[in-house]
Amino acid sequence: MIKHIKPVIVVHGGAWRIPDEEIQAHLNGIRVALQEGWKILKNGGKGLDAVERSVSVLEDDPTFDAGKGSILNTDGSVEMDASIMDGSNMKAGAVAALRNYPNPVQIARCVMDKTEHILLSGPGCESFAMKHGFHPSPIRELMTERELHRLESVMLDEDFRAEHAFGQKRGTVGVVVLDEQGHIAAATSTGGTPKKIPGRVGDTPIIGAGTYAEDGVGGVSCTGWGEAIMKVMLAKDVAERMRQDVDAQTSAEQSIVILKERVNGLGGLICIDKKGQIGVAYNTPRMARGTMTCEQDDFWVAVE
Repeated sequence: MIKHIKPVIVVHGGAWRIPDEEIQAHLNGIRVALQEGWKILKNGGKGLDAVERSVSVLEDDPTFDAGKGSILNTDGSVEMDASIMDGSNMKAGAVAALRNYPNPVQIARCVMDKTEHILLSGPGCESFAMKHGFHPSPIRELMTERELHRLESVMLDEDFRAEHAFGQKRGTVGVVVLDEQGHIAAATSTGGTPKKIPGRVGDTPIIGAGTYAEDGVGGVSCTGWGEAIMKVMLAKDVAERMRQDVDAQTSAEQSIVILKERVNGLGGLICIDKKGQIGVAYNTPRMARGTMTCEQDDFWVAVE
């Protein structure tokens, strides 16, 4: 007889210096993503479907740095990274430097389901997407005036360095879920970092860096300066702490300390451990996040 678990979902919309005037938009975006994922979970659906749906919602919201609203490359192009992982079988799919497809997380899911690979990038990834029924969008549908102005500003600033921008840049998005079958899933999506050259890939599509999920251990989604996150394999660092029965919140906090102490990294993360406990930690001024469990009468969302 299958033992049913109380499902849990946690969502993040990035860790950065979110201005006061943008807090409501972040709260609204997180709330909608939670609602869409919860619709799947409350009806006994798969956690993998829930994380894909929730991340897709965030990709469609220009508030965030993913899908529509992605940060522009130095040549004015849009390149996006995404990943998804199924903790029940350790399968994963990811895309990197993907141009002009509005929902990269869906293509990452297709890579996982339709190939023996984990990560596809660049033109080959775009050909794969088209072959499997995805349609590119004109760049004007993904580009925002906000990011055009940002690009103009950073290109004029010869001293601008990406690692200094994470107090200001808007955030990568991610979702982690424990479904009622006890399966963990996680997904992450990003449009990258300011002043990135074409072809730059961060932590988001790297399994163990930006995303990780394993039944009996937990799931993690990270956000922040990808070059630092990759050096410490942040998602896997959190997971290994949870493997040793350290609770999710403590694991998250300890790993963020490691990120700062070892590589002077800025960022944040969300996680769920095997008991369904949630962890959130960040070392930026603010982080947008929210969660829903069966014990709550309503969604919990915060930007602080």
